[in-house]
Order: sequence, then C-alpha cells, then structure tokens
Amino acid sequence: MDLQTIIREFVTLFVVIDPIGTIPVFLFAAAGVSPRLHKAFAIRAVLTAAAVLLVFMIGGQFLLEALGLRLGTFQIAGGIVLFLFALSMIFGDSKAEHDIEEATNEDLSGAVFPLAIPSIASPGAMLAVVILTDNHGTSIGNQAITAVLLLAVLSVTLVALLLAGHILRLIGKGGANVVSRVMGMILATVAVDSVLVGLETMGVLHLSPAGM
Repeated sequence: MDLQTIIREFVTLFVVIDPIGTIPVFLFAAAGVSPRLHKAFAIRAVLTAAAVLLVFMIGGQFLLEALGLRLGTFQIAGGIVLFLFALSMIFGDSKAEHDIEEATNEDLSGAVFPLAIPSIASPGAMLAVVILTDNHGTSIGNQAITAVLLLAVLSVTLVALLLAGHILRLIGKGGANVVSRVMGMILATVAVDSVLVGLETMGVLHLSPAGM
C-alpha cells in the first residue's frame, strides 16, 4: 500500500467517522453523567464503536459472499449510500442535530446510543470499512494497515471527546456545523470514486490511471 492510498483511506475513515461532528453528540449524551465519569464514558463509546467496525471489517465481506453478492455491487451500493449520507451532511441538519434528535426518545444512560452507534460507528463507516478491505483485491497486510488507520481515527475521536468542552468553546456550534459540511463534500467525492471502482471491478468500466 503506497502513501497516497494510505492517505486516501485515512481521509475516508476520518470523514465517515467525523470526530469533530461527534463532539456535540458526546456533550448531549453525557449531560446527565457526572463530570468525573466523562472520561470512562468516552472510552466506552469509542471501544464499542471500534468493536462494531472491526467486526464489519472482518466479517462483512464473508456475509456478502454467503448471500451470493459480488463486492463490486456492494461498492456501487455503498458508494450510493455514502453519497446520500454526504448529501445529508451538506444540505440537511448537521450530524449532531440529527443524532441528538433521534436520541431524545431513547435511554441516554449508556454510551452505546447515540454516541457509539450511530454517531461514531455510523452506517457510512460500516460500509466504508467493508469496501476498503476487499478480501480478493487486498492483501492481509494491507487490510491490517487499514485496521491500524481505523484505530488511529478512533484514537483521534477519543482525544476529541476528551477535549470536547474546550473544542466546542473554541469553534462554536456554528464552526462544528461548517466542518461537518466540508467533510460532507469530501465524502461525496469519495462516494463517487467508490461507484466508479465498483463498475470497474465488475468489468463495466475501465478507468485510466490517476492523472492521465
């Protein structure tokens, strides 16, 4: 895996997990928790999200193959879903507003909902880890690198949650909203690329090397 691919995968994972956009969700979900427990609350949420995403990374493609589905079709479907997810980030309510709205009718005593799922381990993130670790086109070594990149992004997320109060005071809710929408634009580009790669995987389209 070359440096360009590593950077691309890191950016993809960073965008779909969206550590900055998760901060307001954390502050809302932890509002009823004693401040001395906020650190444990954040750690529990990130560990839960990591477990979910690693399970999808390891077993997601096996499930697809058991159902008789080709990875190319999943790349196309995943790209479409990621694109719709990106559109919701760009034109709809911000991630924080959306997740908090869903959380108002749920039990917020734990860190699993809405923080671990769907804020950190979002549907977009689940799809992304499966797409990035194609068992047929990606070696075990490269999949291990992707897993390390995932853990790196989750580590950034944990740091962001531990510094949530300071970050939100610094950029404000408006700043967090702007960052989320910029990430939506990046995700839309990644989603289109996923569809094109899926078409190429299925032999429907032949893509020229980048820059040609």
